[in-house]
Amino acid sequence: FFQKFTQPKAESSKRKHRSSCACATSLFFLVVVSISSMSHSSWCTAGGSGKGVCPFSVALFAGSAFSYLNYVRLRSKSAVAKCCIDEHKQTYIIAGDIGGTNSRFALHRPGQKDPLLVHIYPNEEALKTAPTYHHATLMPFLKKCLAEVDEWKALGEKEVLSQIQIVGCLATAGPVTTNNDVFMVNLGENGGSIDGNEIEQCQDGLLSLVVRCKLVNDFVGQGYGVLDLDYDKEVIELLPGSKAKMNDLAPICCVGAGTGLGECFLTKSSLATKLGYECYPSEGGHADYVPRGPLEVELLDYLKRKFSSDHRISVERVVSGRGLANVYEFLAQKFPTKVDKSVHEEFLNAGDQQGRVIGVNSSTEGSLAQQAVQIMCAAYGSEVGNAALKFIPTGGMFVTGGLAPKNIGMIQGEDSPFMKAYLDKGRMNGLIESIPIFAVMNEDVGLRGARVCAEREYNAM
Repeated sequence: FFQKFTQPKAESSKRKHRSSCACATSLFFLVVVSISSMSHSSWCTAGGSGKGVCPFSVALFAGSAFSYLNYVRLRSKSAVAKCCIDEHKQTYIIAGDIGGTNSRFALHRPGQKDPLLVHIYPNEEALKTAPTYHHATLMPFLKKCLAEVDEWKALGEKEVLSQIQIVGCLATAGPVTTNNDVFMVNLGENGGSIDGNEIEQCQDGLLSLVVRCKLVNDFVGQGYGVLDLDYDKEVIELLPGSKAKMNDLAPICCVGAGTGLGECFLTKSSLATKLGYECYPSEGGHADYVPRGPLEVELLDYLKRKFSSDHRISVERVVSGRGLANVYEFLAQKFPTKVDKSVHEEFLNAGDQQGRVIGVNSSTEGSLAQQAVQIMCAAYGSEVGNAALKFIPTGGMFVTGGLAPKNIGMIQGEDSPFMKAYLDKGRMNGLIESIPIFAVMNEDVGLRGARVCAEREYNAM
């Protein structure tokens, strides 16, 4: 199943051919060995008396039988997966980009990039009363589709339930298990779970339309979404000449800060480049935060106390929307005389939007809000540089997520806090300067990638 999901349809058909050949081979050996064991068992008996059964034939028979039964088992599983699609119904694609703060959904027809409907739900508000994540966000989105998408409106709810089916992919901010579920540490106050199998099995009203709901890591979505960008209109070169330096056979890396911090990389097979890029998630945002100066050392100590950690703090505690809030909290307690009371009061009452409050107020020269954004952006650039050293992504390093376009003034330019830290890699400065790097100015990259993943899932069914 994983191979089906990660490979194009053409490759899937080749595997089917090989499986058919394996089946034919197994059947051939079954027949030949059966005849051999019945007609020539005397070959292996003492004196050729013709009594008994050849042990070698029995072993071959057992091996062939096992191979064939395993093939039947795998084909049965494939048949179960295929039966999810009813060829008499109209299929739609739902893409979801599920972050810690917001859930973005888009409805598409298969094979079409332009969405029929897009909507964003703030998680904190949506999750207050609903029993499950899918009741909190996916159900309202389906109701919105019924109310606003012309072809759904024309059918009415009863006909929609009988004539439409949905294949979806949700790109979620957390490590997805092999059971198609995820626990997102940034979802809600104490984290929350999303279960793709539970969504598929739910028969509650419009949720019953979903016949397949694949979960992927949110940065798998970001990675595939990067491939869908217009590099002339939707990105900014952070080093001059980056577009000209891109190597279309080389790795691509994506690092993005929003509510949390995510990282992924993409590669092509050197033996089959026509298959395109394959994206691999990581939890690089939870690598250790490394302070770059005396004030940041104090920040590290503060965060270790705050989060009851004796030895380390993850870089996400600094480089993210919530990380920005952490940095401001530290500065406010260290420099109480510099606190702007109105900004501080707004910050304290902002809930999960505290980082946004600091970002909005960071244009005030000399303010703690400005200093907090500078510290965060320097740590951001340093971490992006670390990823560049690890993957050498001469296919492109892409800085994505909501914080990049909102703070582009502190990211763009070689004298910005971000780029100063990014380029500060000692003996490897020359290598870092050779890597094309871009800031992505669109915030729908994860949603685009989730659509690509949903299309792959649909084509594999």
